[in-house]
Amino acid sequence: MSQEEQFLQEIRRQRIAQIRQLPDQIETLVKDLTVEQLTTHFLADEWTVAQNVHHLVDSHMNSYIRCKLMATEDQPPLKPYDQDAWAMHADATTADIQNSLIMLRALHERWAQFWESLPDSAWARTGMRPTAGPISLNDQLGLYVEHGLAHIDQIERTLEAQ
Repeated sequence: MSQEEQFLQEIRRQRIAQIRQLPDQIETLVKDLTVEQLTTHFLADEWTVAQNVHHLVDSHMNSYIRCKLMATEDQPPLKPYDQDAWAMHADATTADIQNSLIMLRALHERWAQFWESLPDSAWARTGMRPTAGPISLNDQLGLYVEHGLAHIDQIERTLEAQ
């Protein structure tokens, strides 16, 4: 195995670890929050803390399914969804985030198992985004690590603004 391949494998291992850690990081941020802290828009044009938690589940479930399609089909179309519309549904605005935390934890464990099981040859497999073109499984992993970190940042900024 070349040094470049070893480097890529190490980056993937680190990213998979970050996927596994996200539920703990989110739970630590939100475990002692009040209903008001979870549901108040402390920042204009930003989601509430609860909406962020529910969104992570919605978004990462969609991505998990996209990843499975990419691993099992040749360049499958990756259907987008309107995340802002989803964030306005009653199930995404409630202060009761327990089911979303449970789902996030289970989803991320399963997703990490998926990533760990991919053979080297699968990382280059792609899916087709309607507006942005192809994306590989390797890029998808990096994108959703960044997505999780961005929402940790948004939750932290929201809580600081209260």
